[in-house]
Amino acid sequence: MKNRFVSNLLLSLVWIALTGTFTVANHVFGFILSFIILRVITKGSGTGRYFTIVPKIIIFMFYFLYELIKANLQVAYEVITPNFQMKPGIVKIPLDVKSNIGITLLANLISLTPGTLSLDVSNDRKVLYVHAMYVTDREEFIASIKNGFEKRILEILT
Repeated sequence: MKNRFVSNLLLSLVWIALTGTFTVANHVFGFILSFIILRVITKGSGTGRYFTIVPKIIIFMFYFLYELIKANLQVAYEVITPNFQMKPGIVKIPLDVKSNIGITLLANLISLTPGTLSLDVSNDRKVLYVHAMYVTDREEFIASIKNGFEKRILEILT
């Protein structure tokens, strides 16, 4: 998988050198173009993990941006309105992700999202404790984490 990524990166750099335009947009376009070329070239070789994980990572980044914008708007609304709509609470989230990197990634993504903060992981690494500003329904909150960030992290790491 590392070799595919390096090849993809080098081909995108070749694209930038050929076009002579050193912009972020041109680099992204070159990366996508080289990804497609590598996918077509290696179609029958059976080494498709790189070609399935890159789209999942891109989808994951867009999902995180969506959640980040949504949470920012919710917190900003809370700040500018006079009414107190918060229902803060600490929620115990059972973890399906088992690897250290997966737990760390999940905890950091939760903490990066406004209105939520990862507090601790249990010693047996089966539970993550999260403080949230809006906990109206604990089961719904747990489901949103498990079906959102955790599900996508598991898709990428497995």
